[in-house]
Amino acid sequence: MVVFALLCASQIIVSGASAQTAKVLGARLGVYPDYTRFVIDLDQEVDFTYFLLPDPYRIIIDMPEIDWNAPPGKVTSGGGLISGLRYGLFKPGTFRVVLDVAQPSLVSKIFSLPPGGGKPNRLVVDLKPTQRDGFLTASRQSMEAYSARSRNDTSATEQSVDVAVQSGRGGEEKPLIAIDAGHGGVDPGAIGVGNVYEKDLTLAAARQLAETLTASGRYRVLLTRDKDVFLKLRQRVDIARKAGADLFISLHADSIGNPKHRGASVYTLSENASDKEAAALASKENKADVIAGIDLSDENTLVQSILIDLAQRETMNLSATLAANMVSQLAQSIELQRRTHRFAGFAVLKAPDIPSALFEMGYLSNATDAKLLQSPAHRKKIADAVLRAIDIYFEKHKF
Repeated sequence: MVVFALLCASQIIVSGASAQTAKVLGARLGVYPDYTRFVIDLDQEVDFTYFLLPDPYRIIIDMPEIDWNAPPGKVTSGGGLISGLRYGLFKPGTFRVVLDVAQPSLVSKIFSLPPGGGKPNRLVVDLKPTQRDGFLTASRQSMEAYSARSRNDTSATEQSVDVAVQSGRGGEEKPLIAIDAGHGGVDPGAIGVGNVYEKDLTLAAARQLAETLTASGRYRVLLTRDKDVFLKLRQRVDIARKAGADLFISLHADSIGNPKHRGASVYTLSENASDKEAAALASKENKADVIAGIDLSDENTLVQSILIDLAQRETMNLSATLAANMVSQLAQSIELQRRTHRFAGFAVLKAPDIPSALFEMGYLSNATDAKLLQSPAHRKKIADAVLRAIDIYFEKHKF
């Protein structure tokens, strides 16, 4: 069956695909004089929807959960109207593909092709250039349709809470430590030496830290995510707050232009960054929702309410204490940057009532750091040091 759809308010494509998880066999680009074609090869037909977002210009394609282990070829580097590609699990049940477009572009055609001529099932997307006004009109129409479909869905936060995993629940008197593996799903984070993804390393480190804390018998643990799924920045904070977490530690691994630069650092919240690098990093991390194809038009009041809550200085002071403990203990085990405790306005640290720290475990742009962070033994060293830091914190601040 072949289905064509011109851009209109309704973006739903009903394909009659089977319930079995589809597998991606490959992806490719075709650049033609007046349009650019993006093709995903699959082992079966899939349902799909799409919408457009501006600033930056993006085409968002949502499908049921699929298995994409095939290499994307040269698609990630772009071509024609497409400047880049990201993909991954957006939320349980939804796989998202984000096409960055170099200029305002419309979906002129999007359709499924059945197997034939030695080729498998294909999802084909044709893009043609337009003016900004045309893109904004199409974006508004597609978002209205998308919102209408989503009204009866469970809220994003409620869905993401299902992803959170608690361990050590037997002793309710024990402090609850929320561990947040940065990035995930459609948002890979930094991509480092050897094509290693930040989202994979942060998840591995989060699992190791959870195991170490639980094995101590002194803490309960909450993982904001325990699989490769995307979470909005506010969802991560909401998960911790709903569970009543006593500490929040977000794990990351940055990338920088200087491949010789390496070492870990710990960040706590401040609207005034401690240096230019801290400000740049916070700005990059705070754009994670945009990168994953999120419409942020309704976030202003939420952000404003959080900033008002930041008047609770005690939480920030406790965060600084936690960070200082982490720095002192990590220094015994791993390489740290010269200015180790830094300050910046990370959105993920803005819980007004939970002491929080963001731990940059190293630089994936540095070959040594990238290799170490792939080592289970190194991640165990990190987890042991963080455990000691948390022990010191609760010795002073009795639970």
